[in-house]
Amino acid sequence: MITTTYQVQGMTCGHCANSVSTEVGAIPGVSDVQVDVAAGRVTVTSESPLETDTVRAAVDEAGYDLVGV
Repeated sequence: MITTTYQVQGMTCGHCANSVSTEVGAIPGVSDVQVDVAAGRVTVTSESPLETDTVRAAVDEAGYDLVGV
């Protein structure tokens, strides 16, 4: 398993965390998503490395911005 942490801008509440978790969790191979709203971090556990663009598209679909990558 591979664990990667991403910075996400714009999350402010539990609903934000749920939206991001749902979209990122739908990426094939993702087994776990942990969202820290206060820190703006999303930690993703997956079977193999994920393409940054795939994660960015999922975060965008949730209405937020992947930053720092």
